[in-house]
Amino acid sequence: MEITPYYQKDIECLHCKKKFKSTKVRSKFIKVESHETDFQPIYQNKEVNPLLYNIFVCEHCGFSFTEDYTKYFAPGVKDIIQTEVANKWVPHSFGEVRTLTEGIMAYKLGIHCGTLKKEKFINIAGLALRTAWLYRLQQNHEQEQRFMKIARDRYADSYSNDDYNGTQMSETRVLYLIAELSRRIGDIEYATRYFSKVIEKQSTSIEPKVIEMAKERWQEIRENKEKEALM
Repeated sequence: MEITPYYQKDIECLHCKKKFKSTKVRSKFIKVESHETDFQPIYQNKEVNPLLYNIFVCEHCGFSFTEDYTKYFAPGVKDIIQTEVANKWVPHSFGEVRTLTEGIMAYKLGIHCGTLKKEKFINIAGLALRTAWLYRLQQNHEQEQRFMKIARDRYADSYSNDDYNGTQMSETRVLYLIAELSRRIGDIEYATRYFSKVIEKQSTSIEPKVIEMAKERWQEIRENKEKEALM
């Protein structure tokens, strides 16, 4: 019997505690051939995109979350989620194989729920960045730019609040993403400032590849400025 790339995972909703099924991609079907400069993975198999399945959408109440969300709800937050999400939700399932459009909808629900729940800025930033990547695959430049800006702003919030500490994201990576997303949305002054912060970390950082990437982007910005000056 042929094994499909997909399997179903049993999930318990963090909000309503009911069970539902969500699709995931088997790890042996996930092969990354390269990365974009903002770490977007380019998969060998263009038909199977594991990014579409990071968000669990509860079919019962609509609360949408990832494995990174904490189980803790601050006082009063569950009432807000009940009013803003669950009471407006028409029960339906996101549990099957997702299209790009459904993947984007799931991420937007995840960002909305995560913001109401007061999840860490670093988590919201990651969701916004992945939403931008999916819009990039759709070649929707306007929405890609919009979500890159949201991601940049949340990464900046995370950096200033130090809330990436204790996560898989290092300070070097957070600084690099602030810089690279700024460059991609045309905020060159901000990009230059944050690429410089990354490069300053070269003697202490344990991520030399990210330092090199920052140097390459910084050099590109410099060359573009020189070209513009000659025009």
